Amino acid sequence: MVKGAISILKIKRVYQEAGGDDGYRILVDRLWPRGLAKEKASIDYWAKEISPSHAIRKSFKHEAGRFEDFKNAYTDELDTNQQAEEFLNLLGGKLRVGNVTLLFAAKNETINHAVVLKEWIEENLV
Repeated sequence: MVKGAISILKIKRVYQEAGGDDGYRILVDRLWPRGLAKEKASIDYWAKEISPSHAIRKSFKHEAGRFEDFKNAYTDELDTNQQAEEFLNLLGGKLRVGNVTLLFAAKNETINHAVVLKEWIEENLV
């Protein structure tokens, strides 16, 4: 739950079918998910600007042993991202009227950038 919000912020693989409780669906990957037709994605907004940079993503390689370093690097990147305030304002507005689901393509549902982003949002959205 996000501070001051009555709605829920959650994360979900973009390949899963859209659910009635997803609310506003935001793709948080820099690249379009492989093999997914745009018509089937049910995406309301594509937040490429808030996703990890290519360098950070490439160094992570989705390896569990590198997750803590990735998390720190991505959090630092989010803290200095010029688009972050605008993104937080969008999320705050959407959460005031309903749920928001952050969508990601990674296979691992527990160690990925959406997990880090959700945590960062919960710490920074007031």
